[in-house]
Amino acid sequence: MATNITTTLKNGDSCKVIGGTHIGKAGMVRDLNTSKTGHITITVEQADGVKFKTLGKNVVVLNDQKR
Repeated sequence: MATNITTTLKNGDSCKVIGGTHIGKAGMVRDLNTSKTGHITITVEQADGVKFKTLGKNVVVLNDQKR
């Protein structure tokens, strides 16, 4: 897994979880934070409104047709 994936994340991006507890889920990045230890954490909101938190290294940005 590449470590530079997290540098391209920003609020509003479509993403898919490729690792961790929520593997296979997808949604929009809603909240991007850097912890005291330097890890990037994000909140992902799915299409049905369910939100969950995961590490930025566990997601990839999906190509968005609107851009």
